[in-house]
Amino acid sequence: MLHELVVENYAVVNRLRVRFHIGLNLLTGETGSGKSIVVDALGLLLGGRASADMIRSGHDRARVSGVFDAPERAAKVLAQAGFEAEQGELLLEREILSNGKSRVYVNSRPATVALLKDLAPHLGDIHGQHDQQLLFDPASQLSILDNFAIGSVPETRELRSRVRELFGAWKKAADAIAELEGEDQEKLRLLDLWQFQRREIEAAELLPAEDVELEAERRVQQNAGRLLETAGAAYEALYEAPESVWSLARSVAKKLDELGRIDTSMTPVRQALEPALLAIQDVSYSLRDYLGRVEGNPARLEEIEDRLAALDKLKRKYGASVGEILAFRDDVAQKIAEVETASERLDELKRAQKLLEAQYEKAAGELSERRTQAAAQLSGRVEQELKPLAMERTVFRIAVAESDWTETGTDRVQFLVSPNAGEEPKPMEKIASGGELSRIALALKTCLVGSRTANAATPRTLVFDEIDTGIGGRAAEGVARRLKKLAAENQVLCVTHLAQIACFADFHYRVGKSEKNGRTEAEIEQLDATASTEEIGRMLSGQRLTPEAVRNAAELMRAARAG
Repeated sequence: MLHELVVENYAVVNRLRVRFHIGLNLLTGETGSGKSIVVDALGLLLGGRASADMIRSGHDRARVSGVFDAPERAAKVLAQAGFEAEQGELLLEREILSNGKSRVYVNSRPATVALLKDLAPHLGDIHGQHDQQLLFDPASQLSILDNFAIGSVPETRELRSRVRELFGAWKKAADAIAELEGEDQEKLRLLDLWQFQRREIEAAELLPAEDVELEAERRVQQNAGRLLETAGAAYEALYEAPESVWSLARSVAKKLDELGRIDTSMTPVRQALEPALLAIQDVSYSLRDYLGRVEGNPARLEEIEDRLAALDKLKRKYGASVGEILAFRDDVAQKIAEVETASERLDELKRAQKLLEAQYEKAAGELSERRTQAAAQLSGRVEQELKPLAMERTVFRIAVAESDWTETGTDRVQFLVSPNAGEEPKPMEKIASGGELSRIALALKTCLVGSRTANAATPRTLVFDEIDTGIGGRAAEGVARRLKKLAAENQVLCVTHLAQIACFADFHYRVGKSEKNGRTEAEIEQLDATASTEEIGRMLSGQRLTPEAVRNAAELMRAARAG
């Protein structure tokens, strides 16, 4: 349940702080006083959409926070997200920034709107006029029926998930089959070309990086004379000539040996020269071996040129390097294999699709049976709930008909209603008036809450925004008694314009506007018994409060308490 709500710089609210209680909390006030702002602010804490347009003029941000009880299921959601409920309480905060973005905090730690949406089903439920219009939507009607079925038989949730998964797998297989069948003809036309390309590349017997190695060898063959001349001169100067580097270094080494025999301090100097002697010798031997390898061979050069020309021809067709040509060959080979095995893969896909069809039909059939059973139960309960709402003779039916395959199953759900005796039930949107629709919506909400309560004893916060639209008199009293019944097991917040409903309040709040420093501000206050009587009297009499209206209000409140 919601303990406290704080709203700052939101619409016409400067700052308000209000505490709510278990039971029926009713908000009243003049039209346009800001009653729905409280509902909208609470909606933000349950993951509703934020808009920078709601920031109070002159401020760069709005803020909403609320303190809730943390039921066991909400605590599990928090634990999965890495949060903990502190002493059973949950602090939710939402900031709306002027750039349209918002910040979320859970127990003073940064969080996401997604987490608020995950927590919302365990904390509260908001029903407004927009939700009544959603009752006309077939998808919403199906969702309502499924929620009732899940509330009565929780395993229905897993069955519905399985239907969705099977449909997704079946659709994926069907798309793959269609794609394969559509591509087969085109691929058959290309098969001869691919086979020719593969044969041409394979006939060349390419080796990885062959072109790079041949380019290097060609440079050597083209410059063989120059290489021999340069390497020979280097070898001569380094080792072969009488005055070569090697000869001079050996002479120096001998002199250092003589010095070392007389003065041992020169021995380290002689030792330092030894690596240089070895290096000169190694380089000399390498030059000698190189001179033995390099040989100008016109025939080999011609052979290299022919091979590179053949590679260039392949490069113009299949890639800029031998590596790319080989990759092209592998890709073509894979395409050929796909064509050659297409029939086998197509048969395999069709077998898999057939199996998925059977599994989907079975799961969807089971889901349809549960929906049909739930439809009969929910129809009966709604009719029972409508009786105290001045719709005693109303017939309410939920038709479950076969439809196309979808991820939600093979059912099309339609709510049918007959407010008048003797009339056949017809689609709700065609015959239900605004007042009747409000009462049907309340009856459905009561049944859905009842089915959930049977599986979860923790009270939730139920919010009704102007559920009394289009009704009055005995129907209004029926709505009030239904709200009172809901409030016996849940915390109920309700915005109302009707005195017949307000007189049933366990806690009565008045929302109004005042002008401070030239600016309009919305305010909310909890009324005591006297103020509540006067407020209900104002709702009965209009702008001017009369003694008669106060007496009528007091009589309404006594009758409501008497039951």
